[in-house]
This record gives sequence, structure tokens and C-alpha cells, in this order.
Amino acid sequence: MGQQPHSNQNHANSGVTHTNHLVEPLLIDTAELAALLSMSTSWVYREASKLGLKGYKLGRGRNAKVLYKKAEVYKWLEQQKIH
Repeated sequence: MGQQPHSNQNHANSGVTHTNHLVEPLLIDTAELAALLSMSTSWVYREASKLGLKGYKLGRGRNAKVLYKKAEVYKWLEQQKIH
């Protein structure tokens, strides 16, 4: 009889733990958006909504945070292309 491989070793590395893998964030904050667009945060607050780039307000009052979906930012950015 041949020796059987230790199947537990193969599954040990494919577990649920993903500590070494970074997850791409779905949402970015105003500072990250400004950096992505090479604009200032004040420009984002002042102009982005007027230009059609809408954020999501999470929370209330002074603790509220405006976040943007990265996929929507890229879609909006593509629409700004000069043809």
C-alpha cells in the first residue's frame, strides 16, 4: 500500500483566513476621491455633485461622512472624456 497524501495540509492553506490578501474598497472618502482625480478636497465638496458625481452620506450631523462608490467614480470619469 502506498502512502496517502495528507489532504488536511492541502485544505489548511485554502481556509477562510485572508490576512495576506488586501480587499479593494468599494467606497472611498472625499480625500481619496480628490487624490484620485488630482483635485483638492474643497473642489470635490464644491463641484463634484454639480458635475454629476454623487456621493453617499453615511451618518448624521457633524459625524456624517460622504463616501463615493469607486465603480461610479470610474464610470463618471469615463463620461468626462473629450471625444
